[in-house]
Amino acid sequence: MLDDNRAIIVDESTLKDKIYTIRGQQVMLDSDLAEIYGFSVSAFNQQVKRNINRFDEDFMFELNKEEMESLSKSQNVISIQTKGSKGGRTKPVKAFTEQGVYMLMTVLKGDLAVEQSKILIRLFKSMKDYLIENQSLLTPKDYFALVAKVEENSRQICSIQETMVTKTELSDIIKLFDQGERDEEILILNGEPFKADEAYQKIYRSAKRKIAIIDDYIGIKVLHHLAHSKKEVSITIISDNMARPRLTLAEYKDFVTENPGRGITFIKSKHRSHDRYIVLDEGTKDMKIYHCGGSGKDAGKRMTTITRLSDIDEYKETIKVMLNNPPLVLR
Repeated sequence: MLDDNRAIIVDESTLKDKIYTIRGQQVMLDSDLAEIYGFSVSAFNQQVKRNINRFDEDFMFELNKEEMESLSKSQNVISIQTKGSKGGRTKPVKAFTEQGVYMLMTVLKGDLAVEQSKILIRLFKSMKDYLIENQSLLTPKDYFALVAKVEENSRQICSIQETMVTKTELSDIIKLFDQGERDEEILILNGEPFKADEAYQKIYRSAKRKIAIIDDYIGIKVLHHLAHSKKEVSITIISDNMARPRLTLAEYKDFVTENPGRGITFIKSKHRSHDRYIVLDEGTKDMKIYHCGGSGKDAGKRMTTITRLSDIDEYKETIKVMLNNPPLVLR
């Protein structure tokens, strides 16, 4: 049963205390989420059970005996004892990944659930923003892994919205994901506004065989956007790598480690292009060219526009010549 008086006031400090690392993932426990939303644990889990088809293993999993015993030793977890212990739970504890918490927001009903969901969304976002804005505190490898995880979560959340947007009971909670975005996070793609990272990912996912990027200013974010393309697609970056700091060989190796089986061919641009372009499926009937107002490495920092070119014949020969330029060596 829902009890508005049972819900707690959650802020960044209390939220951090309720996030645990289990099986290499950051998760929240059913008991803590029940407390946030003002449910008893049994009533909370009953709601989850009624919608169990929405919670795949990467959204929610049950703790095993060893994991429950390990958590019971934490000062912050006083109600997680194994079955048979005094005051212990008779059913396994459920752990929710970030994707699972977002899915949970679509299940719980009522004004309190909506308000608490707003708070959680804003807190998750502020915590991510802090880490990204202070990336100098992290090693390049750690930063790349962090950004990869955050963007994967964003992609999965977007997928949830796409498959469930027609359900009227979700309309209020879906709207929450579009609130609080700063203007500079928006990119205009063919006249329509997109969140910047999603715009690049949308373009790269549409490639069938090849992707070529012409951009003298590249960085880690460009590589991560490319990770959202189909695995069978070949990728070429044509660049003189003039950004400060420049993309390094170590950063590229981290990308390969994070994306097994993926590789990128780097070619010098030899200062042949002033503007930035994305070329999809060069040399095929499906060839497309996008003119980019800004570099992909700056996605989300400033407002910019990407436009698909309708007449590409004049570009084809120049692109073919550039693809035969000498290799770019990362250092």
